[in-house]
Amino acid sequence: MIRFFSCTLAVHDLGSALGFYRDVLGFTVWSDGPVSVGPPSQPDVRIVLEPPDADRGASPADRSAIEDLMSKALLSRLVFATDDCEGTFERIEAAGAEVMQEPIDRPGGVRDCAFLDPSGNLLRFIQRREA
Repeated sequence: MIRFFSCTLAVHDLGSALGFYRDVLGFTVWSDGPVSVGPPSQPDVRIVLEPPDADRGASPADRSAIEDLMSKALLSRLVFATDDCEGTFERIEAAGAEVMQEPIDRPGGVRDCAFLDPSGNLLRFIQRREA
């Protein structure tokens, strides 16, 4: 059996990213070196928050490319399931996150919305609707 365990997310500022994931999304901080967070309901899932210069093997050109992609919100996209798309949207918007898409209905019984985190990573929140 294969299960998802962790992913690494590039962030500009570790402090503001940590504050967003912990205080706005309500994630648990699983470790502080390297910093990893995740939904409290999924203690086996880790999102490792790392600045672009954390990889010692990355060249200056690589780091510059990562920064460029981050500035265009093209580097990372995370999709989360929620039981309440409207409530999730209202809470995250009230915290000041940049709205990319207000809640809309999609084919297949899905309602979703999207935001950017403080580093420009796209976060989508999906609610499956009853048919």
